Amino acid sequence: MHPENVIPFEQAPPISRFPGSHMKSDLLEKASEVVTDPLVLINLVSQRVKQLNSGRSPLTAVRPSMGIADIALTEIIEGKIKLIDREAP
Repeated sequence: MHPENVIPFEQAPPISRFPGSHMKSDLLEKASEVVTDPLVLINLVSQRVKQLNSGRSPLTAVRPSMGIADIALTEIIEGKIKLIDREAP
């Protein structure tokens, strides 16, 4: 490839701290204020999504436009899902 054939491309920075997410970014931003470590937040949402997919009932009001991850994030924002510290055995 010749340099004269390359067109420079500038990409705008992502608005969300979690680019490429299928979740609603406003919910993700609010949940990240409750659970500040992104890896912990991802694991918490993932575990709750598994529970919801296996038949557990949502702990919050659900709108038709909400995905399962959105439900999990809303539960975290509302304080219905909390991270607890376990002492090592």
